[in-house]
Amino acid sequence: MDRRAYLKTGAGVVAGGLFAGCTGGNGDGEGSTETATSEATTGAEGTGDGTETGTESGSEGDVVPDNVVIGSDIPYRPFEYETTSGELTGFDVDIAKAIFEEQLGTSYEFKPTSFDSIIPSLKNNNFRIIMSAMTINDERAKQVDFSDPYFTAYQTVIVRQDSDIQTKEDLRGKTVGVQKGTTGADAAQQLKSEFNGELELNQYDQVTGAFQALINGQVVAVINDNTVNAEFVNNQGEGQVRFLKGEGAAAESGENAPDYLTLTVENYGIAFRQDDDEFRKRVNEALAAIQENGTYDEIYAEYFEG
Repeated sequence: MDRRAYLKTGAGVVAGGLFAGCTGGNGDGEGSTETATSEATTGAEGTGDGTETGTESGSEGDVVPDNVVIGSDIPYRPFEYETTSGELTGFDVDIAKAIFEEQLGTSYEFKPTSFDSIIPSLKNNNFRIIMSAMTINDERAKQVDFSDPYFTAYQTVIVRQDSDIQTKEDLRGKTVGVQKGTTGADAAQQLKSEFNGELELNQYDQVTGAFQALINGQVVAVINDNTVNAEFVNNQGEGQVRFLKGEGAAAESGENAPDYLTLTVENYGIAFRQDDDEFRKRVNEALAAIQENGTYDEIYAEYFEG
């Protein structure tokens, strides 16, 4: 299933209220509404307690627990976020429902967790898995095991519509905003090296902090996942924020590249503790099942165009 051609112009992402805050993403953004998820956030039939015991409920030795607690950096629209009525929704949330409730017959709940501490929290048994638009990479794979990939994304650059920045080179000597602990921050750091240090990075706990800094003129650009950037661009209204155009990593790797600049091509995965092989196998089987029976495509179509 090729998901590399989506969102070619940054248009067509499902609209909604301006997102209060991610997911490839990290933690609690400055100036963002991190209190939106201060209450226990549950999935279908989830317990909502988010406790360590909830991650391991069920009889000892069970491969699939009675309730799966999922660590996630919320909000990170369109992957996981709350509606104005307080309902948790998003692409990852619906995929979790399809995997755990529909395929594995168990309940699940999401536990809001800062992205830059989410792997240590997983290893500390605060939850059973991570679903948080998390890119699979070698550094993370030293600490966790990943499911099969379930989404492809790009690191991209957005700027204000009235900005004089037209190319990647125009970012040299400027200040860009990123979310802590994300591959967007990594991509920005690589760009800084490419510019021989001539790039300043302002890092925010949540991506919403970076977005607000862009609107306020505190940074000239934000580097982040394409789908999350596109959601922000669309919700800002016509003519306020735009993608930086140009060829990049997608074109270089032979992908069906969008017309905006792509700094990386990445795959998302569900993260597990390294001793959780049997559960990971069951989740991979369930993920394959929803890809084969059309459920994945239905969920994808609800949140993305293409």
